[in-house]
Amino acid sequence: MPSGPKYLSVREHLRRRVTSLPEHTLLPPEPVLCAEYGVSRITLRRAVDGLVADGHLVREQGRGTFVTRPAIRHEYRESFVHRIAGFNSVMTEQGAHVGTAVLTQRIVPAPPPVATELALEPAVDVVELVRLRSVDGAPNHVAHSFLPSTMYPKAAEEDFSEGSLYEFLRREYAADLAHARIVVDVGTAAPEEADLLRVVAGSPLLVVRTTVRDSGGAPLVHSFSRLRPDVSQVEFEVSVGGR
Repeated sequence: MPSGPKYLSVREHLRRRVTSLPEHTLLPPEPVLCAEYGVSRITLRRAVDGLVADGHLVREQGRGTFVTRPAIRHEYRESFVHRIAGFNSVMTEQGAHVGTAVLTQRIVPAPPPVATELALEPAVDVVELVRLRSVDGAPNHVAHSFLPSTMYPKAAEEDFSEGSLYEFLRREYAADLAHARIVVDVGTAAPEEADLLRVVAGSPLLVVRTTVRDSGGAPLVHSFSRLRPDVSQVEFEVSVGGR
C-alpha cells in the first residue's frame, strides 16, 4: 500500500477496491478486513468513515457496509467563453456550496515559472494566495494564485475566505480580464496537500494551470489548481466566432 498515515493508505486502497465493485456489494466483516490490511479496528473504522463521508460506502444497521456511488461528481469549472469567471462564481451559480480556507497569503519573490508566466523580472514581488477549496463540504482542490504586488497590493490583505479573486480584481482595480490560457497535466500529492485533500501521499492529482491576460495580451494573474481526480472533472467550453 502507499506510504503515509496508515488509515489513509487503507482508505485509498479500499476506495480503489470498492469503485471496481458493483453497487450494493457487501463489504467483508471488520475482522476480515483488519486481518487483510494488518491494522487495528480503530484504523479500519477511520478509513471506512472517510469513504462513507465521501459517498463510496453506506452503513446499514444490522446488515453491514455496502458499496454505493457518490451522488454528485463535482465538475471543476471556470468559464472563459463570454467572461472570465472563477471557480467560486461558476460553481455557486450551479447551486453548489463552495468553501474556502486561506492557507497562505503573502508577498514573496516570484518563483521562476511564475515570473515567466507573468512576464516579470526574476524575483520581482508577487502576492501569493493559496486556498483549499471544497464543494458541499468535501475537499476538492488546492488553488495557488500569483499576482504582481505593485499592480494589486490590496490582494495581500483582502479576505478571500469567501468570494471570487477575479471579481475582487474587477471591483477594486477594474481589471481587464479578457483572455485565458489553460494547461492541464497530472501531478502527485505531496504529504501536506494529501492530508488537506484526504488522499494518500503520492496519489495522482489533476493540475490545471491558468494565465489570465488583458485585451492587449499582458498577463495579469497566474494560477494553478491541484485537484482530486476521484471527485472532480475538468470541463472546457469553447466558443468559436464569439468574444
